[in-house]
Amino acid sequence: MNRTAPSPISTGLRGRCPACGEGHLFRGFLSVRPACEVCGQDFSRFDSADGPAFFVMSITGFVVAGTALWLEITYEPPVWVHALVAGTLAVGLSLLLVRPLKGVLAAVQFANKAEQGRFR
Repeated sequence: MNRTAPSPISTGLRGRCPACGEGHLFRGFLSVRPACEVCGQDFSRFDSADGPAFFVMSITGFVVAGTALWLEITYEPPVWVHALVAGTLAVGLSLLLVRPLKGVLAAVQFANKAEQGRFR
């Protein structure tokens, strides 16, 4: 049976194995399993490094800064309101985005057969 690989975006967002789309990619919140429990795909070569952190900081920073500007222009609240809103948004968005983005980056690495760069 010739089975096509599942989409790296959908499997990564769901935290599933990029090879079969069924097994779990993560053991804990961010710990990658050693292998898929369904198809046996080895996950030891997946290394997203600082990629998820970069995207989380970029997206979160854009949303928090935009919200702070909108809040200031529209309502002119005191500083403690800005701190409360910005802190809540920053922590909430960071926790919400880091796992799916790490899964997507790992799945894209698998789909593109990414390897460690080497000098010749």
